[in-house]
Amino acid sequence: QVQLVEFGGGLVQAGGSLRLSCAASGLTFSSSAMGWFRQAPGKEREFVAFISWSGGSTSYADSVKGRFTISRDNAKNTVYLQMNSMKRKDTAVYYCAVTSYEHGSYYYADYDYWGQGTQVTVSS
Repeated sequence: QVQLVEFGGGLVQAGGSLRLSCAASGLTFSSSAMGWFRQAPGKEREFVAFISWSGGSTSYADSVKGRFTISRDNAKNTVYLQMNSMKRKDTAVYYCAVTSYEHGSYYYADYDYWGQGTQVTVSS
């Protein structure tokens, strides 16, 4: 079965950096577009970034553009989210997910499998 496991969350000061990793198994990772979403307390889950199966196409939410970078290593079945210049509003549980849409999607409902999430907290 498909399994996605996120790593790398934690506590960081505003202006700092974190890198999240998501290890995938049970699927043909190199053929799968991947996404990162996040959910803050009391808010809906929101799109952060996606990357196509090849890594050749990426897209970001306006709120993270220029600060976050999504990447993937198909040899390691892993997708990454590098987060720089972090802000308090980035505090959330971050989830990785896989979609059957070849180039990725902005929409929560288009993703078929999800990880358990990793907490990211940005302090002032």
